[in-house]
Amino acid sequence: MSGTVVERGSREKLIGATVSVVGKAAGVATNAYGFYSLTLPEADSVVLEFSYVGYVPQRMAVSLRRSQTLNVELEPALHSIEGVEVNAESRTSSRSAYTSVVELPIRQAKAIPMLLGEKDMLKALQLMPGVQSGGEGNSALYVRGGGPDQNLIILDDATVYNAFHLFGFFSLFNGDAIKNIELIKGGFPARYGGRLSSVLDISMRDGRKDSLGGEASIGLLSSKLMLEGPIVKDKVSFLVSGRRSYIDLFMRPVLGAIGEGVYGYYFYDLTAKLNWEVNARNKLYLSGYFGRDKLYVEQDEKSSNNKPIEHRAGEYWRNATATLRWNHIFGDRLFSNLSAIFSDYSFSIYKSTMEADEGYENRYLSGIRDWALKYDLTWYPSPAHTVRMGALATLHNFSPEVRTVRNDYTETHTRDEMAYQQLEMGLYVEDEMRIGTLGVANVGARLSSFLLDYKTIKFHVEPRASLSVFINNHSSIKASYALMNQYLHLLSNTGLGMPTDLWVPATENVPAQRSWQVALGYAYDLRAWHTTLLAEAYYKESERIISYMPGAGFLNMDLSGNVNATMIWERNITSGSGRSYGLELLAHRKSGRLQGWIGYTLSWIKHRFELINHGRPFYPKYDRRHDISIVATYDYSDKIKLSGTWVYGSGGYIDAPVAGYSLKSYAKIGPNSKHFDALSEKNTFRMSAYHRLDLAAQFYNYKRRTTRIWEVGVYNAYNHLNPYYYQEGWDDDRHVRVINKVGMFPILPSISWTIKF
Repeated sequence: MSGTVVERGSREKLIGATVSVVGKAAGVATNAYGFYSLTLPEADSVVLEFSYVGYVPQRMAVSLRRSQTLNVELEPALHSIEGVEVNAESRTSSRSAYTSVVELPIRQAKAIPMLLGEKDMLKALQLMPGVQSGGEGNSALYVRGGGPDQNLIILDDATVYNAFHLFGFFSLFNGDAIKNIELIKGGFPARYGGRLSSVLDISMRDGRKDSLGGEASIGLLSSKLMLEGPIVKDKVSFLVSGRRSYIDLFMRPVLGAIGEGVYGYYFYDLTAKLNWEVNARNKLYLSGYFGRDKLYVEQDEKSSNNKPIEHRAGEYWRNATATLRWNHIFGDRLFSNLSAIFSDYSFSIYKSTMEADEGYENRYLSGIRDWALKYDLTWYPSPAHTVRMGALATLHNFSPEVRTVRNDYTETHTRDEMAYQQLEMGLYVEDEMRIGTLGVANVGARLSSFLLDYKTIKFHVEPRASLSVFINNHSSIKASYALMNQYLHLLSNTGLGMPTDLWVPATENVPAQRSWQVALGYAYDLRAWHTTLLAEAYYKESERIISYMPGAGFLNMDLSGNVNATMIWERNITSGSGRSYGLELLAHRKSGRLQGWIGYTLSWIKHRFELINHGRPFYPKYDRRHDISIVATYDYSDKIKLSGTWVYGSGGYIDAPVAGYSLKSYAKIGPNSKHFDALSEKNTFRMSAYHRLDLAAQFYNYKRRTTRIWEVGVYNAYNHLNPYYYQEGWDDDRHVRVINKVGMFPILPSISWTIKF
């Protein structure tokens, strides 16, 4: 028996819905495309229950005399009879083989108060144990001691290399277009590879198949619009979602009025998907994303002969992805997916001066472009057995530096380019099996390799294993092991995942990064409270991670056009090792009027590089000893929903001078003095602790065909000055140099309006 589980009306596929036999231990969960396969011994009939979080469970009596296809539509619980509360768990944590997995319901994530009211899926994940941010307001993910480059971010099978707008303050993922988010922090299944710290797998919604609908909202920073509906009813559907900020539209007339030229910044993104159910066994999906950020300066003046002169400078960065997928069902027990994938990321810095049709232009470009082919097979030999296997080949085109200079006065046009090609390949097989009533395990291996410029090829075997041992019907002990390799590096001066960071391949001189991780945990399902309790300890070691040598850099260019770049990036970096370990605690309630979670992380991170800190271990900037998050959403009534978050984190480490001295020189123009700072070991100063309270309220107004929502919120409600950076100053009273904390965001109110139709 096989089929799909979808939402009634929209026919949106439900990922992870549970299909179980009432009164027996047999059951399965739907895959990423809503497909399930269930093999049972022949009988007159059984009762199957289909359930999913936030949907009304459905029971059906089914005859088992023959093989059959059974597609089921579940009704959202919001449509249930007034006064009756309906809840259902999908895959309970204690029954899952996987460790270190975060599944965050989209509805719950969108209810969390955010900076300026922007609903940011990555910021919601930062509130989970084991996941930290890069700093105040930053959306970058630091997972179990790893940097932003060690996270594999996938949008409908396509890799996203820079997932942020506004220099990291907001992520590019629009919650209106997202169906499912899964973050894996450890115990990685063999089907994933290429990164050391985490996998963030994001699935876009397919679009309604029954009727035209959508959602539009206006906020302080940006506005967005989403439309979805059928092209051919119950057969072909579409979804289009767009967003644009408008800071530049407000600032342009103000700056123009005071004669300061035009300074601006904006971002926009567009997400689209086409879904075609060809027949019962074949489905086609075409999805894509395109987004861009631009920071610019425009100034005009007159020359001595009264000719107009235009000065332009700025920088921009963009992402583009496209995925074409074909789902094919060979039979009740075999499911396949073939994906053709494109991904492109680039950033550019430019400066130009034009007088009439002549001038000077300097442009710097860097980026990475991928073409990939991926094939996955899933075989269901029995309800207690799921076998997955597949292959992935990705052609990476690296352009760390492309510099063009055009000078019309000297009639010169030069182009300097550094480029690499790398072919990354992977083969995997994994077997998820239920071991009677004892537990469930997922065991597999991945053979990964890379070929650089068609000259050097390397192979690595990556074993993976996860085990869950059942203690009773609602608790289990979990353990996992995973070995990972990463064949590309991110050169970063900031460590914050900024758009000016550069992607480069692993080479003979800079080999692939590698890490292994073990985790041991305990899961307990409080089913009466619809709450999961998790406790997990982990230990991870990493090798061949890279960092710039002290004082070195790959790119230094500002809006004035000053550039200092070296073509030999391999000489500017050093390789080292890292170690991280910690304890994570989580209590998570995903359904009911009161939802949310309480999370706590205790962790240590140490790095060691031979050419940094005299070869002695040191704490990186993002080492935080304690991290606490409390998140709550409360449905006060059908028309009022309240939410709040409180976070606390130990401060990160930075370099700070421990002493200073001045040298005086006497030249013909008189004495002058230069001050020098003396540093001790690297990152010895811990910043002050970070804590913040955010609050929000949503007010719903239900009409016949629309729902209108006003949301008011406040970020940093008690106005605590959290450190964004530290700067040196002078204390006049004590006549000493001091380090002063500089904050970024005080208390910030927000308001937004949304209409759903």
